[in-house]
Amino acid sequence: MKKKAETGKSLGKQIAEDLIRYILDKNLSPGAKLPNELELTRLLGVGRSTLREAVRSLVSRNVLEVRQGAGTFVTEHRLGVPDDPLGFTFIQDKEKLTMDLLEVRLFIEPRIAAQAAQTASANDIREIKALAREVEDLINTGKDHSHKDVEFHTRIAQISRNLVVPNLMPIIQQAIMLFVNTSNRVLGKETIETHRLIVNAIEEHDPIGASDAMTLHIIYNRNNLKTLFRQGKCP
Repeated sequence: MKKKAETGKSLGKQIAEDLIRYILDKNLSPGAKLPNELELTRLLGVGRSTLREAVRSLVSRNVLEVRQGAGTFVTEHRLGVPDDPLGFTFIQDKEKLTMDLLEVRLFIEPRIAAQAAQTASANDIREIKALAREVEDLINTGKDHSHKDVEFHTRIAQISRNLVVPNLMPIIQQAIMLFVNTSNRVLGKETIETHRLIVNAIEEHDPIGASDAMTLHIIYNRNNLKTLFRQGKCP
């Protein structure tokens, strides 16, 4: 039976995601060869044209490569997904990945917040206040706040006026998305409170306070996430 596209998603895109899941489920290493086209159409329940569309999509994203006369292979790097430039999709141990990303955030974000407190303009402060309120509104209405949370932290990084920091943002962005999804969004109250502390410190141009508030924010999340993992409440 042929698969139908999910609402709001093309069948080719859906099959591309299925292929990524197949790579993960089979734990295929970089350079590993995929089954032939006939076998993949059978496994995925689609026609050849849809499969080829999905493969082309993953080739363009540097997830797969097609070697003429040899077949389709997982690329050697597996780092080409545009919204996952560091390849976190392909790391199986999500618990360790989440905790390690929080540790990396502890290395860099408090210093970014401290710098932002020194360089923030009146307009910058208005913007992070607005973003913090938007995060609060989404949390209070039970909606997904992950993307707006990413915007909040990204804007603080931009306010630091450091030319290198934007290149570090994929780490922070992926860490936030993974944390929010892993924690099942149960830490909303704590997010609201610590975001307010960060904003207040930046508004007061208090670099030590901003650094401390960001440190508190990340440590609080890390400790609560450890508890959720111990209790088996994370997916």
